[in-house]
Amino acid sequence: MRLTAMTDYALRLLLHVAQNPNRLCTIAEVARAYGISEAHLMKVTHRLALGGWLETVRGKGGGMRLARPPQDIPLGAVVRCMESDFALVECLDAAAAEAPSGCLLHGRCALTGVLDGALQRFMQHLDAHCLADVLPGTGAAAPQPIRLVRALPAVPVPG
Repeated sequence: MRLTAMTDYALRLLLHVAQNPNRLCTIAEVARAYGISEAHLMKVTHRLALGGWLETVRGKGGGMRLARPPQDIPLGAVVRCMESDFALVECLDAAAAEAPSGCLLHGRCALTGVLDGALQRFMQHLDAHCLADVLPGTGAAAPQPIRLVRALPAVPVPG
């Protein structure tokens, strides 16, 4: 499973805004901090505002701030807000279940249940954490933007 760039951007945006609670943040500043397109961030901001995670203020001096405290923003809910497709394989798609694909194992495959269970545990793990859990410590004098780095998973070597 791979989360979309929009979800990645949404989490980065929320992290940046949460680190600056005493002022409005702008799309331009977040775009500069993370090297993200302003056009993409506008879409992300709009969706996060519709989801109730961000408040936006229009006009000169406008910007955005969290709509609720970081401890009240569950990561799982944000991911659900941003992602449109959680079907890890075609047979987990509700529409595909009604009109099965050409899979020869349809109706007699236990893999679907295993993959669905993995997805449920993944979402439960995200639900157990909130935005406050992933903010940097409070020891720094001035909050710095977080750089998210994707680590490659370890691949076992047959031996």
